[in-house]
Amino acid sequence: MKTVIIKYNAGNVQSVMYALDRIGVNYLWTDDETEIRSADRVIFPGVGEASTAMSYLREKGLDKVIPSLTQPVLGTCVGMQLMCRHSEENDTTCMGIFEIDVKRFQSSEYKVPHVGWNNIYNFKNGLTEGLNENSFMYFVHSYYAELSPYTVATCDYVQPFSAMLQKDNFYAAQFHTEISGKEGQRIIENFLKV
Repeated sequence: MKTVIIKYNAGNVQSVMYALDRIGVNYLWTDDETEIRSADRVIFPGVGEASTAMSYLREKGLDKVIPSLTQPVLGTCVGMQLMCRHSEENDTTCMGIFEIDVKRFQSSEYKVPHVGWNNIYNFKNGLTEGLNENSFMYFVHSYYAELSPYTVATCDYVQPFSAMLQKDNFYAAQFHTEISGKEGQRIIENFLKV
């Protein structure tokens, strides 16, 4: 099985590589369209700022490639947000795979960004198979995807938001699967079996 990690200027890639190494998966880190299209699984990670990341994707044509993929694709953190329609972070038009918006947390009571371990619940897809309801995952984000018909796991911080999304072959997680311990690793393993 060929697994590709999409290369672009939003980093935590090393953590994703370590997570795949731990479970013995060979992977290729690339922004080459041919390599991406020929992959069996595509991972689209991200840490960083939405508009800068989208600029790089547009420059490389990946903003058109990613939504057209037909194999299973997993986006995490900023990767998930870029798969949505629009982000309030620097008023960024994203890829629109999920027809929902990404908004900034607004609160005088909670610290923003949301950083640390938090539980996810209300599972609705196979990526959470084998996980206990209310499993804890590791989050670092100031922006969130609103709840929608694509929501397949929920988290609460300031208000309920989408912890995970799914539409057809596209899967996404707001939390960092690669640094969320055994539970996060289970999600990666489940994705590789989809």
